[in-house]
Amino acid sequence: MTKIQAYIALTRINRPIGIYLVLWPALWALWLASEGVPDLSILFIFVCGAILMRSAGCVINDYADRDIDGHVERTCNRPLATGVLSSKEALLFFAILCLIAFGLVLTLNNLTVWLSFGAVFLAALYPFMKRHTHWPQAFLGAAFAWAIPMAFAAVSNDVPWQVWPLFVATLVWSLIYDTAYAVGDMEDDLNIGVKSTAILFGDKLVLWTGVFQLLMLGLLGWIGLLFTLGLPYFVSLALVAVWFGYDLKRLALKKSEIAFKVFLQNHWIGVIVLGGIAGDYALKTY
Repeated sequence: MTKIQAYIALTRINRPIGIYLVLWPALWALWLASEGVPDLSILFIFVCGAILMRSAGCVINDYADRDIDGHVERTCNRPLATGVLSSKEALLFFAILCLIAFGLVLTLNNLTVWLSFGAVFLAALYPFMKRHTHWPQAFLGAAFAWAIPMAFAAVSNDVPWQVWPLFVATLVWSLIYDTAYAVGDMEDDLNIGVKSTAILFGDKLVLWTGVFQLLMLGLLGWIGLLFTLGLPYFVSLALVAVWFGYDLKRLALKKSEIAFKVFLQNHWIGVIVLGGIAGDYALKTY
């Protein structure tokens, strides 16, 4: 591939699932913070920020895995693994993406600007955790969920305590879908010494996924009470519960290709919850 194609491949912009998984919780927070009427300029900044920071996260992930991606069937053709791009080029590209995102954040208030440093730190930290802990998915969840306090700060120049149950719910959601994603890499990960929740849970993966699903639903229910959401929101949670049950049945088949479909389709959970939040506020307005 050419250099330009390699840079595009490095961001995985052609595989937008990661963008969705960052974006939907950010939009949950924007709708809740603005009581259903988000400012269009702030909305634009967070959509662009989700694209840029997910791309930056992919770049730093490939940099961290540059010496092991070549030994994994799914990742052996990535630009750093093949040598099309150098480590220095990847780090420079990561810095450029972060600076562009930071330029957008500078149009917001000072609290949001300060919080943005946490987003960069978490995005850079996550890829290295898979060597040290079986819970790298929790660090990914924290990185994805950091948009939530930033969204509240951008709207109200404050981070109320009610933000943190939503933060934890998003982190738990990451444990659910990224564990399914890690199922497909288990054999390679075991061979090269990379850790994951899929390896940790082993034969009890379905059980632990169910526990996290219940925890997420409980947190989302609590959030509905905290923000006085009504019937449309709780109907959306009922739909999520049905979807989760279907996912457990599929994961119980213990097939990596099906587990990967569970991961790919999980972003619709975010759409359903967003629809419940937005629909509830729309009914209150009219």
